[in-house]
Amino acid sequence: MKKRFIVFNVVFLVGLFMLSGCKGTEQTSSDVQTLTVMTHDSFAISEDVIAQFETQNNVKVEFIKSGDTGAALNRAVLTKDTPIADVFYGVDNTFLSRAVDAGIFEPYASPKLAEIPEAFKLDASNGALPMDYGDVCINYDKAYFIENELAIPQTLDDLTLEEYKGLLVVENPVTSSPGLAFLLATISAYGDDFPTFWEALKANEVHIVNDWETAYYTNFSGSSGQGAQPMVVSYGTSPAAEVIFAETVLTEAPTASLVGDQMCFRQIEFIGILAGTENRSMAEKFVDFALDVPMQEDLPMQMFVNPVNQNAALPEEFDMHTQSPDMPANLEPDQIAENREAWLEIWDSTMLR
Repeated sequence: MKKRFIVFNVVFLVGLFMLSGCKGTEQTSSDVQTLTVMTHDSFAISEDVIAQFETQNNVKVEFIKSGDTGAALNRAVLTKDTPIADVFYGVDNTFLSRAVDAGIFEPYASPKLAEIPEAFKLDASNGALPMDYGDVCINYDKAYFIENELAIPQTLDDLTLEEYKGLLVVENPVTSSPGLAFLLATISAYGDDFPTFWEALKANEVHIVNDWETAYYTNFSGSSGQGAQPMVVSYGTSPAAEVIFAETVLTEAPTASLVGDQMCFRQIEFIGILAGTENRSMAEKFVDFALDVPMQEDLPMQMFVNPVNQNAALPEEFDMHTQSPDMPANLEPDQIAENREAWLEIWDSTMLR
């Protein structure tokens, strides 16, 4: 009897241990870590891509959308002493120096940097790591130029010629990100003499609106077919978007980009680990994932930007319908940070007063 009791207890304890071990390998909801990522409002990524990261790392990723690029950066700076997120995505090269000078990032030399060309690495401290890029260019309505037997402008100077009078719509750089990017392209091209170019545009009846949506969907003839201007400041990926979102199948984009020297400004967006995070290890894993091929290949169709990882393939529509400038406009982030407000004041007084 005593022997049977001992055997029973051994079997019971072994079974209890096995059950305990099984329970330990299954994470309950309370065991799942949360990683918080602050972004601008335009951020988008496929749910299955994020789910892949979450499953691999037993983590829940929460996104805090915080306005446009400038507003999101302001929020990150204002909360840097008690950060409300672990990772920040969305600061671009027009605001990079402010982010670096404010010390919002912790340096992290991701191993994925080895797969990214040096031209995109603008922060030597590796606080802000390049994640994607896009070219702000003038898009034009192909049909308009063909029907009116009008030559395609090849330079910024061409835009001031009589034959293009009233044919261009631009966004106000004070209120619009692509508007600011185009202003920076003209500063890169003309230096301190950029107001002279804008005065010539004004004399040539350039149209100015407050935002990209109005410029592209109301003024531009190439999108709605109803607008009065066949040229608009938009993105190098916009022709691909016209094909992808067309109601009928298109074999050719109805629009194209002007990609002459310094006619486009290259916007590079960055991701970084926020200083003071208590989830440093998981934040590193997320940054690595964001720079790796699966997420990089998802970016184009989600946000119509280009991946920086040279191993990431572009969608076929991008390869077929986007153009890339050989010589995009270039200004150092420090130069932009130091002069942005003064440049905007000059533009405003030149064009709106």
